[in-house]
Amino acid sequence: MPDSDIVEVEGKIVAVLPGTMFRVELSNGHQVLAHISGKLRKHFIRITVGDVVKMEMNTHDLDKARITFRLRNQNFTPPGGAPGGGPRRSFGPRRR
Repeated sequence: MPDSDIVEVEGKIVAVLPGTMFRVELSNGHQVLAHISGKLRKHFIRITVGDVVKMEMNTHDLDKARITFRLRNQNFTPPGGAPGGGPRRSFGPRRR
């Protein structure tokens, strides 16, 4: 597949489906079905509802995508309202 046919977009995870599939909503409101790339599987990157992800889409089929990167949620405000407070989120297994 030529690189000119691939478009890189960002979206937010709306639903986690079986078989490492996800329903992702783009900024324009369009929802696509996405699966995770091999490197995310290899490194056990966890993706949950509400995560912002970077995806690759083919210009010929705009209903499917491949998740290539999970963006860290740096602007997280806990329910109490104080930024930076509350529990920190784990980003995968710890190394010993």
